[in-house]
Formats: sequence, structure tokens, C-alpha cells
Amino acid sequence: MGRWICCLCSRVTDSLMLLLVLALSCNPSTAATASSSTPHVKPSYSFGRTFLGLDKCNACIGTSICKKFFKEEIRFDTWLSSRLKLPPSYLLSYSGNYTDDAKSWRLVDITRLTSKYRHDRADKRICTSLLKTKTCSLERALRRTHRFQKWLRAKRLTPDLVQGLSSPMLRCPSQRLLDRIVRRYAEVPDAGSIYMDHLTDRDKLRLLYTLSVNSHPILLQIFPDVEGWPFPRYLGSCGRLVVSASTRPLRDFYGAAPEVAADLALQLLAVLRSMGTNDLNYFFYFTHVDAGTFGVFSNGHLFIRDASTLGIIDKEEGSQLIDGQQEYKDIFSCLTVDCQSAFVSCNSIREKHSLVMVCQELLPKLLKGKFLQPVQEKIDSFLQHCADGLADDQGVNEAVAKLAELLKPLRSCDSRFAYRYPDCKYSDKY
Repeated sequence: MGRWICCLCSRVTDSLMLLLVLALSCNPSTAATASSSTPHVKPSYSFGRTFLGLDKCNACIGTSICKKFFKEEIRFDTWLSSRLKLPPSYLLSYSGNYTDDAKSWRLVDITRLTSKYRHDRADKRICTSLLKTKTCSLERALRRTHRFQKWLRAKRLTPDLVQGLSSPMLRCPSQRLLDRIVRRYAEVPDAGSIYMDHLTDRDKLRLLYTLSVNSHPILLQIFPDVEGWPFPRYLGSCGRLVVSASTRPLRDFYGAAPEVAADLALQLLAVLRSMGTNDLNYFFYFTHVDAGTFGVFSNGHLFIRDASTLGIIDKEEGSQLIDGQQEYKDIFSCLTVDCQSAFVSCNSIREKHSLVMVCQELLPKLLKGKFLQPVQEKIDSFLQHCADGLADDQGVNEAVAKLAELLKPLRSCDSRFAYRYPDCKYSDKY
């Protein structure tokens, strides 16, 4: 009998303990008190408006991807810990991670239109030249300009609205190109029309500011990679930061194996060929190239990483600006360059302009000392003929054609070149 009573008491005690646990779990305040000894800290990233450049809007690029930053779906570098702070604000570009589902992450490039020093200097110039003060509301100052007042009244983006802007893309503008900019401008939700009715005053200022400082994000929007153009994918912008698909700069491959160097050199020549001859009849040319102009994706595919120095000539319509109109200057002409800088005449751009620059600046560094003799000697000779051929388009064509034929059998076909593997095993195209 005593053992039975003991067993009954034990079961009653267990039941009471179970009820207590259930009560605690149902009462939030009690549960919080019970677990106060081990607090849970939610990871949090502090993206300041100043760091992003949101405090400068609407003298900025846009806000289409800001939610991704604030929801921590874009994180700098490989920083997946909340203990790490934002990177220095003076850098021109950053490596980041991007996610759509908080599970899988992919690398992205996060870049500024120009350096923080140039941005700050341009902001001061706006205030001192337009309002005679050291600091001011950039939007209020720029809205008062004659150019922006013309933009507000305009129904369509026409060549006179962009005359004198320093962007190489707009030095020889056609109406067809300007219509494409408005129709494909990705920072507004309902693009698609060549008329600017769907653009608010704020949208117009952002577009004008971006075109004035650096046309790189606009080029990525109007010539998207999904249509076969050799640019990284534009993912959006926030303040004065642009987010695009990640590439490694070509300089990282100067020490690559011979077969990799040969592959990249051939891709580089193919990109330049496509930029000179394409279905839309636009002729793209570079005003400057360096080791960061081109980039390589993880699959080995080469793209134009920095489009800020790309000029465009419309072979179908030609330029609607005469050279005299290019000399018009105002505050928008001088945000990133010296106002005294002279524009290059549209008629002075030669067909092989970009090829010669690449033969002078990039291919020698990529191919130097990579191959055995006499192959290396022939490569060096063709490069020299190409680099010296600025006044001889035919000579440049011949040198580049011979260089390409020499490089083709030097490539290999394996998984390092995922963009053409395994197709290269079955097709002569590769």
C-alpha cells in the first residue's frame, strides 16, 4: 500500500511539472524572464545613409536596391557576421554577397560612380557656384539650373538636353540612342516608352545626375547581358552605389597559365569586334583602357567590367550634335572633370581605335613571355604591328587576324573554361 501511494505521488508531481512548463511556454513575459540569463542577439548591419549616399539624393543614381541593403540581403565581402562594421567609405568599389532567399549567396560588385573625394569636390562646386555657399541642398541647387528646367519641360530626351555632358557615351548622341536610354531606364517601375511622361521630377534629376557623373550604370541597363551584350548584369542602385554581377579584373590574370592567357586574349579581340559590328548598328569605342576595364566571370567568360570610358556612335542615324554644340558647358559638365577639358570630335574616332589601345596597353601584359619560341616572337611581332597601326586600319586588321589564328590552337578545352565547356569538345567554333 505504501509503495502504491509513493508511485501515485510521483506521477502527480510529474504532471504538475508538465503543467508548469506548459504555462511558462504560453506566457511570453514569464518565458522571457526565465531565459533572460541567455539573451539572443539578432544579427544587425548598420547601413548609414551617408555611406550609401542616400543623404545626397536626388543627386544620386537611384534607390531600386536599397531594401536589399537594409534587409541584410546584400553584405560586404564575405562578411556574414554582425560583429563586422562597414568598409571604409573612401574606396571606389567593394566585393559583396547578394541573396534572394537568405540561403544561397552569390558574389556581386558594389561600386561608386566616382571616388568619394571627387564626389565631395563636386558637391562643394555645386553649392559654391550655384548658391554661393559652402554647403547646401544639392537637389534644390540643381533644380534651379537652366538645363534641368529644360528637362522638366521636355517630353522626350533630345540631343540638346545632353549637350556638353562629359560622358563619352553622349559625345556623339543620336535620337535613337537617347530614346533607348529613356525606354530602358531601370530605376523607374514602368519604363518602356520613349517619352518621359512616366518620369517624375525626381527621376529626371537622378537620370541627369547619373549621365553627368558616370554613364556606366546606364550602359548596363540599356545593353543588358541577357541580350548578349558583354556587360555584367545590373542589379540596382542605392544612393550613390551601384550593384552588379561580380567579375575579377583582367589584371588578376596577367600571371595566368599560357592556355588561359590565350583564351582571354581571343575573347578580348572578339568583344572588340562585336562592339564595332553588331545587329543594332552601334559603334562602341574606348576613350581609355586599363587593367580594370575588362573582367572575367567565374566561368571564364570575359566581359567589360567598367563601361565608364565607352563612347557610342550610331552608324544608322549618326550624331545629331554638331561639334560646336559639344562645347556647351554648365555645372553638369564639370561634376567629375575639369571644365576646360576639350571634347574629342565625333569625326576623329577611327574604326580600329579601341583595338590599337588594347594592343598597346593590355595584350602585351597578358601574353608577355607566356609561350615558347618561335611562337612568342610571332605574337610579339603581331602585337607591335597592331599597336603601331593607328593610321593604318588595314594593317591593324591583318595583324589581329594573324594573332587570333596563332592563339586559337594554344587554348585548351577543360572545365576551367566553363562558358564553352563541354561544347568545345564537339564544336569547331571553340
